Amino acid sequence: MSVWRVVMLFVVVTVAVTMGRAQPARSKATNEALTFNSDGALRSKDTHWPEGFHPEQADLFVHNEIVIHASCDKVFADIADAQAWPTWYPNSHNVKLLNSPDGKLHEGTQFSWDTNGHHVESRVHEFVPNSRIGWFGDAPRTNGYHTYLLSKTTDGCHVVTEEVVKGPGAVELRKKEPEAMHNAHDLWLSNLKQRSATDRSPVL
Repeated sequence: MSVWRVVMLFVVVTVAVTMGRAQPARSKATNEALTFNSDGALRSKDTHWPEGFHPEQADLFVHNEIVIHASCDKVFADIADAQAWPTWYPNSHNVKLLNSPDGKLHEGTQFSWDTNGHHVESRVHEFVPNSRIGWFGDAPRTNGYHTYLLSKTTDGCHVVTEEVVKGPGAVELRKKEPEAMHNAHDLWLSNLKQRSATDRSPVL
């Protein structure tokens, strides 16, 4: 075997070993975000994730769901009425819509708000009336994407909400308060249920 072939074989082996060592580190981070609680196993296959914000890329992932005895039209309208959030969801404050003529969320709407002690700048990315809504949220130490999926059922409306969060703040929250975001979303859904179900009109 020539010296040149020996050198090339050494380079190939070195690169393969280096990549093999690096891969588990990325997999470990991904797996931890999806396995530190049961939410990762429950993630919906029907959620639309934007590029760079798939659950496998998360530093923190949460999944919550609920059935609300109301039409999906009513539930979606309550989610889209962001300015009213502080009246029924105690973890939202100072909601300001920057480019909405009617004070509600639409595709491309930009809004700022304070939630769970953080100031967040958000932008609606997906907006399918009565079915889907999702927005980006940027805070000083995190970037996230929060989405809602609504489906009509015989009992009313099945709501799935999921969020992918990335950044050092997400890692810190996952380690120090692993259930904090899950519990916050549980509160959001339970209060949404109470608000939307106050309309006792028949579910169509």
